[in-house]
Amino acid sequence: MTTTINEPARETPVAGEYDVIVVGGGPGGLMAAAAAGQQGLSTLIIERYGFLGGAGTMGGLSTFCGLHARVNGVDKRVVRGLTDELLDRLDEADALSRPHLSLADRIQAQAFDISAYKKVADDFLLHHGVEILFHSSAAAVAMDGEDRIGAVIVESKSGRQAYRAQIFIDGSGDADIAAWAGVPYEVSEKLLYPSLMFRINGVDAEAAGSAWKTIGEKMEAAEAAGTHTFPRKKPIVRPQRHDIEWRSNVTQLSDEQGNPLDGTDVQHLTRGEIIGRRQSFDAFGFIRENQAGFERSYIVDLAPQVGIRETRRIIGDYQLSEQDVLDCVDFDDTIGVNGWPVEAHVEGDVVYRFPREGGRGFNHMPYRMIVPQKVGNLFVVGRCASMTQWGQSAARVTGGCFVMGQAAGTAAAIALETGVRVGDIDVSELQRRLESGGVYLGRDLPPDVVREAKTKAAAA
Repeated sequence: MTTTINEPARETPVAGEYDVIVVGGGPGGLMAAAAAGQQGLSTLIIERYGFLGGAGTMGGLSTFCGLHARVNGVDKRVVRGLTDELLDRLDEADALSRPHLSLADRIQAQAFDISAYKKVADDFLLHHGVEILFHSSAAAVAMDGEDRIGAVIVESKSGRQAYRAQIFIDGSGDADIAAWAGVPYEVSEKLLYPSLMFRINGVDAEAAGSAWKTIGEKMEAAEAAGTHTFPRKKPIVRPQRHDIEWRSNVTQLSDEQGNPLDGTDVQHLTRGEIIGRRQSFDAFGFIRENQAGFERSYIVDLAPQVGIRETRRIIGDYQLSEQDVLDCVDFDDTIGVNGWPVEAHVEGDVVYRFPREGGRGFNHMPYRMIVPQKVGNLFVVGRCASMTQWGQSAARVTGGCFVMGQAAGTAAAIALETGVRVGDIDVSELQRRLESGGVYLGRDLPPDVVREAKTKAAAA
């Protein structure tokens, strides 16, 4: 039996031509498309699901992480710009919770309603003139020379089609477009462990009280007593927009040898779905039996897909590092800031490492981290941008992806206006446009942070 099949050559029809094509509708791609559209560019976003939002929707995360930082002891939202518009739209739809303290009360996160977010994301992009193509998976690229992508090849129910653009933005999460185009990338020897999220409904919130503080303690005690075994420590079980519903992040997915699953391997993804569902129901059974307020609860939703935290990461001219995060480093080519700590999903546990308490609380994100080597008309945004593994474990969350996306979409306009490679644009002009659009670049402390810090110190 032969191990390969020869397919006949075929002509692939070109279905459209654009200034910018964004592949992937997660937070990086979402914001990149909105920014490109806002700059007046004809923009197409290609998404394999029937909705946008990435891990927040298809991964069931239902929470924005990384929008805030603890700046000189004051919790403030530091990711701004188009993010303001998106959150305002969610708030108008009564779909946005107030920020809550997370990670041992060290930083804020913000929950949202998943179903409403799907609609709000549609409206957000359509408002900015972006064309959306759902149920379509990028399958290959067609190069225009060695250092330029000419088109992306897409597979869908309509068959195999090509879409041309002047600039491409890879928001696939796995650096698919970059890898196919020959961009250098790396894969960690041991990846961050994936999870499968689920949501619990029917909770008696009054009886549950602050269950998010006690569920983990009860699981740990059960393990110590030898009655139960759970896949990881530090479970996160918290109320949603309406407190009869709670989100649950308690699983950790591995192969038969205990190694993290690889999100670029379909066999690993298949295994992840199966064991993720098994772990979800096992953990839920324990919670329902042992936590007051959950006696009549049930799993209302398992995330549509395993939540992958890391696969390929491109190697750009600079890789954001763990030390950059912990030292709150400045960069001359800043495109925004990251306030989320190092969040390492290691075997059986989640390890957090924060910048020193009481300090500035955020690092700059350099433009160079979204510019790949070799290909001159491509940006890479999101978890697959140019970062070391532990730098990525911080900046991969929503806030950092929003920052990268808005910068890429805005920079695309500058590259097209000036006719240069994306790595050769005038970064000061990019920064001017970002700031004029409300983006906080972190080059000084916001006046309200300074004022609140002084008030807090005086009260003490």
